[in-house]
Amino acid sequence: MSERSGTEDLRRRNLSAVLTAAHRYGPLTRATLVQRCNLTRSTIGALVGELSALGLVYETDAATVRVGRPSPMVHANERVVALAVNPDVDAVTVGVVGLGGTVHRRIRYNTASVPSLDEAVNITRAVVEGLSVELAGSTHVLGVGLAVPGLVNVDSGVVRLAPHLGWSEADVVGPFRDALGMPAVAANDATLGTLAESIFGAAAGYRDALYLNGSASGIGGGAIVGGQPLGGASGYAGEFGHMVIRPDGEPCHCGRRGCLETEVNLERLLDVVGLDHADAEQLEDALGPGLPFPVLREIRRQTEVLAIGLSNLVNVFNPQMIVLGGFLGVLLASDKERLSAAVAAGPISGLGTEVRLERAALGVELLLVGAAEAVFTRLLTEPRSVASRQESGVRPS
Repeated sequence: MSERSGTEDLRRRNLSAVLTAAHRYGPLTRATLVQRCNLTRSTIGALVGELSALGLVYETDAATVRVGRPSPMVHANERVVALAVNPDVDAVTVGVVGLGGTVHRRIRYNTASVPSLDEAVNITRAVVEGLSVELAGSTHVLGVGLAVPGLVNVDSGVVRLAPHLGWSEADVVGPFRDALGMPAVAANDATLGTLAESIFGAAAGYRDALYLNGSASGIGGGAIVGGQPLGGASGYAGEFGHMVIRPDGEPCHCGRRGCLETEVNLERLLDVVGLDHADAEQLEDALGPGLPFPVLREIRRQTEVLAIGLSNLVNVFNPQMIVLGGFLGVLLASDKERLSAAVAAGPISGLGTEVRLERAALGVELLLVGAAEAVFTRLLTEPRSVASRQESGVRPS
């Protein structure tokens, strides 16, 4: 490696470190960036200047520090955005998410039936066309991230199986890329939720944490082990919903019986409260005070079964924290004391007593933030990549 290429590589890595810090932890003072990135003040100043010229960060008035000169605040530019899409059995949700995890827009389009891939693409295209004026005011529109409830090969973007959607061996990246005229990336929805919660949510700062998401498509999850997301050989790790809890239980879409997601199930909750469909916020409103006995009985049953599943996971992963999202977060909120006590008592050797149960902090925005993070990954690694995008004229169609 020549001295010049070595210097360029070092600068690229330093640009990445500064932009990533501003995105994940900002806004930060220049002084804080000096400490966090272990660089000199003059180097930080030059890097911030280059990132500002690329439109990726901006500075605001100086903040007062205890010693030395005032230090400007460095912000990740929230007008650098990604589109995020979460297709589910009863809706397609589309969001516009900026750097720093800022959700500018969230649009849930309810569907009368399970959407096909073509229908999900067409719904998304129509929603994005409706957002064209808003997107035109963005500094950069980087691409679209797809949070899919199923087994997704993260390298090829092929959905191996999304049983609730009925998608099998389907290329999802190509149709969305072609329809929207921008790069696309796809991954399992709960894996992306894990990523979002570990960066911006309840699991931020924890090196060993589990995340489980409950939606109309079932239960998925992910693990942070030693500070790193656990992906698996092809990106399929985290199918926690298919732990068998009752071998003689209800049939599951996977072909077995008594999987966690058949026993702890959103549809069952909606049935007892008399709703056809609902997101987590709407379900929580329905599970307010004064519930009739059949609803309370179903909540208790699902809570007890969920505790068995969580205890199994504690035995396997020994996490510091378990984060519950979607309708699982609603179950936790409805009786946190009971669920926490059951998980504390269930695992071997008292391992459960060391685990915190928390509701996902990002709420209904969780999967959108995770899907956007998949898009931001390249930018955070190669901040100068936006310059080539500008030259090629990549914009939303």
